[in-house]
Amino acid sequence: MAERIALVLLGAVAEQTDARRLDAMGGDNAPEEIVKGALRAKTELGVDIVFVGQKEKVAAFLPAGTDAEIVDAREIVTMDDDPSTACRRKKDSSMAVALKMLKDGAGDAVVSAGSTGALLTGATLTVKRIRGIRRAALAPVLPNGGAGCMLIDCGANAECTPEYLLQFAYMGSFYMQKLHGIQRPRVGLLCNGTEEHKGDDLRHETYPLLQKAHAEGRINFIGNVESSQIFKNEVDVLVTDGFTGNILLKGLEGTLKFMLKTLKTMFHKPKNMLAGLMIKGEIGSLKAELDPNAVGGTAMLGISKPVIKAHGSSKADAFFASIRQAVIFAESGIIDEITSNIDVMRLDKEEA
Repeated sequence: MAERIALVLLGAVAEQTDARRLDAMGGDNAPEEIVKGALRAKTELGVDIVFVGQKEKVAAFLPAGTDAEIVDAREIVTMDDDPSTACRRKKDSSMAVALKMLKDGAGDAVVSAGSTGALLTGATLTVKRIRGIRRAALAPVLPNGGAGCMLIDCGANAECTPEYLLQFAYMGSFYMQKLHGIQRPRVGLLCNGTEEHKGDDLRHETYPLLQKAHAEGRINFIGNVESSQIFKNEVDVLVTDGFTGNILLKGLEGTLKFMLKTLKTMFHKPKNMLAGLMIKGEIGSLKAELDPNAVGGTAMLGISKPVIKAHGSSKADAFFASIRQAVIFAESGIIDEITSNIDVMRLDKEEA
């Protein structure tokens, strides 16, 4: 059982006026909503929560008499900070402190709603990658009407090699098997067509590597996959480079928001209001099903200990889901699974 989850709370400072800048590292609703979600996790999941951040600002949102550990960290990483140096320059930031705690064994996982770039860089430099993994990847699980579809990578690595994508396929497959209960996750290579000859040089060079892994029974590679297949529940792990993956992810997010906004506008028209009231529950269920926050945060696969990036706009329920994800991640044995299979995930045997 994962007993200690270190939470990065670069929390709201009330006297600041630029809420978006001030909360950028801790999320738009920090620390109040994060504290609420964390306390719910403490009660329902039975885990010890270690809050990391400006002590008085975190404590201000704790109910009287709450038994909670707060590790004081005074500095705040902002969106203006260079992600590659933020944690090194601001060693007393909550992000840097929490990651060092994780490295030193003072926690089982870190959950943060802060800057994605700073968190990934900090995790790579402080906690380190699994030995032999070339690059860590951002791997959100997208709702698809089933167990979800992991998109790996969604932005950490704009330029990739075939070996990176091969490792992403393995890591994504292990994750979906262990955390989502899919016995043989269907691994697809994101492409502009399903035919084997489609795609650019990266896709052409990666395809045979995934085919070989499939022939050896190591992964369940189903070939090239178009983005439209995500919501048809035809693929469980969608492998791509971070540049293409990020464009896909942002496009999907924008499309879903537009669709829900359009439905809301449609049913607020006088002639449609009765119909809107009749299906209000169904619209709410659809919105909840399409909400990526319901799944939890984004796992940083390839890091030697569990690090979860919660969405910047996370409210209490979303942060609770991210903590629950971190607990399952920590208990799953996925890092050991990746470590034990590292030899077949590398194209050469020189150390990364």
